Amino acid sequence: MPDVAALAPLKRLFVALTAATLLLASPPTHAETDINASLQAVVGVDSRVPSNARTAGTLGTTRQGSGVVISDDGLVLTIGYLVMEAIEINITLNDGRSIPASFVAYDHDSGFGLVRAATPIDVAPAALGQSGDMGVSTQVLIGNRHGPDSAQGVFVVDRREFAGPWEYLLDSAIFTSPPNPEFSGAGLFDAEGRLIGIGSLFVGNAAFFNQPVPGNMFVPIDELKPILDQLVAAGRRTEPSRPWLGVFPAEVRERVFVERVSTDSPAARAGIEPGDLIVAVGDTPVASMSGYFRAVWRDRSAGDTVTLRVLNAIGEVREVPVESMDRRDWLRLDPTL
Repeated sequence: MPDVAALAPLKRLFVALTAATLLLASPPTHAETDINASLQAVVGVDSRVPSNARTAGTLGTTRQGSGVVISDDGLVLTIGYLVMEAIEINITLNDGRSIPASFVAYDHDSGFGLVRAATPIDVAPAALGQSGDMGVSTQVLIGNRHGPDSAQGVFVVDRREFAGPWEYLLDSAIFTSPPNPEFSGAGLFDAEGRLIGIGSLFVGNAAFFNQPVPGNMFVPIDELKPILDQLVAAGRRTEPSRPWLGVFPAEVRERVFVERVSTDSPAARAGIEPGDLIVAVGDTPVASMSGYFRAVWRDRSAGDTVTLRVLNAIGEVREVPVESMDRRDWLRLDPTL
């Protein structure tokens, strides 16, 4: 017989999602009118990346997703992996027009990317909301490149830390369910139609109700607000960049292993190898991916030396000094290089 108490969270999720569906089908209210207007700001984002790009092997040379217009002059916010290292970018509007766009910025810390339409697009920008208000049980709406009719009512099922092996960490990512297959660069909107997140990933563990529940991870819009002017003006944050090593770690039972090492990266040059167990960063022991990242970044900037204590496959413990770098200098963001 099923555990009724354990099924209660799933029941609440079903009720909330049913309400979201009914909301979209009911007669328009003022809030719905705002949401529909915001969904018109969601556009398609297509990019072409050269075959010699650093990320071509993992992310491909043609990339497709969504973005959201956030300014009157055609500035589009998207997820950065769609446009980094791109030599050609186009945005597709709801009316089917395809408009060339130029690369504006990529921010590795948040994961956001910015592009700008090359010609006027006459699309009202979406207003930015407060992602900090989006707690568990909040009803939200996903909009993607396929237009307002494809909008999906979903539920915020968790707010928690997210660590990605590409040296990426969010303190309070937004997790939603059920999953949307068109998540890349999709806009996440609150009940008033304000943009509160940008789609990044499909995850198998958006929430845990006795077992993992699949969904999507969204980057909170509050990560953008302090740096937006910097990104537009300079294409990057103005503060010193974090040290980047080029290690892709994997966390297994409170142990941090090196899963792979980026080609030509600081870690590769220092002799770090797949299968190494990272015991400590300097004098700081590490037992999680996020703990490892924080130890590497603490009181350091790009260019500083980071000493990793590693245990290799034959049981040798080594102290390996790694001369870090700015990840932007490793990526080929300038297509002329």
